[in-house]
Amino acid sequence: MNYAQTYFIGNYHNTRTATTKAITPPTKRVRKLDAKAKRRERSTQRQTQISTNSNVANGFLKCTFLPKLKETKIVQACRKSDKTERDFYQSLSKLAEHYQIEPMQSKQFPYPYNMALAMSDMEEKLKQKVLDWEEIRLVQDSKNTYFLSEERYNTGSNLFYIPVASLYRMLHNYKRKRNAHLLLSVCAYLYHIADIPYYRQEASYLYWMYEMMNDWVEMDDQTEQTAVYLAEIKQAEYIGDYIEQRIYNRINLTVFEQRINSFKAKDDFDNECLTVAKEAFVLYQTYPNENVFRNAKPNGEAFEEDMENIIGMEKYISFYADHKGWLNETLIESVNTEMQEYGQMEEPIIQKMFDGRDITANNLCFENRLFTLLHSLSDILHTF
Repeated sequence: MNYAQTYFIGNYHNTRTATTKAITPPTKRVRKLDAKAKRRERSTQRQTQISTNSNVANGFLKCTFLPKLKETKIVQACRKSDKTERDFYQSLSKLAEHYQIEPMQSKQFPYPYNMALAMSDMEEKLKQKVLDWEEIRLVQDSKNTYFLSEERYNTGSNLFYIPVASLYRMLHNYKRKRNAHLLLSVCAYLYHIADIPYYRQEASYLYWMYEMMNDWVEMDDQTEQTAVYLAEIKQAEYIGDYIEQRIYNRINLTVFEQRINSFKAKDDFDNECLTVAKEAFVLYQTYPNENVFRNAKPNGEAFEEDMENIIGMEKYISFYADHKGWLNETLIESVNTEMQEYGQMEEPIIQKMFDGRDITANNLCFENRLFTLLHSLSDILHTF
């Protein structure tokens, strides 16, 4: 079910080319960034080809097409030496072994085409095999030439905001109280273990966004709507404090499995809640110490002076008040306005250097499952 509206954040341009994932979330679960997708430009330079002397009729079949010139230039930028090629193929071998990929035979070609061909072949194979693969780069320092691989979970420029007022309404609905208790355990996991920010905590980004909106209303000219707006803000504070007290209690984690086992689904909504609870519990058991920020990095080249120009993950992932009403629309509009000034955003990213040192076995499986869980939970809560 896709009940959640779609939100867009700012004018952030996500430059990543869209790739197919094993788990594709529905498009209307969370709000998306106010931005047009910016695709990578296609190279205008033609491919170079190498072919052996042969009959014209069979010439096409015997041609080997080189990668785009962009990749050839990357290789050409490396200083030519026997050590450069040796380091290249040693690093390529380690990269292929790590990802369990069979690289093409390219040593028979002259430099730099041999290395360019090998890179192009490896990129295509990584794209097909590795779920979150983003790119490989050839790095040359004063001592070595080696590959650097980047894996990235593409958050799709979404706002992952979880409305707690829906859970509050569910708790006070006699027919859905069992569902609410099940989801309290889910939210307790997200709050305590996954470390999702909560908007009533002063250190959170949304706390100050709500405070700012309260100040706007109080300082603005008084109208017949002023009292309504202030009441909605106070209600958001009350409900936020009430739900936080409930999920702060770790008994929700202690009885998590018990709640799942005793829950009897009677309709489709029950089944959806149970499915979400089971997935959250498996994540809790499988990754008992992992949080959503564990691999957060800027999704572009960032220098120390650029850090203030990056949208941190804590800004677009959070519990918040409600998906309904004036306060919700004003909040989303305010978030979008502020984030228009940012040039990059943090996403879950892993970089692996194949330079002879031990290679981390870390991956983004946890992030894939956690963000899918956030999508599904958002779907459910947007029905209340």
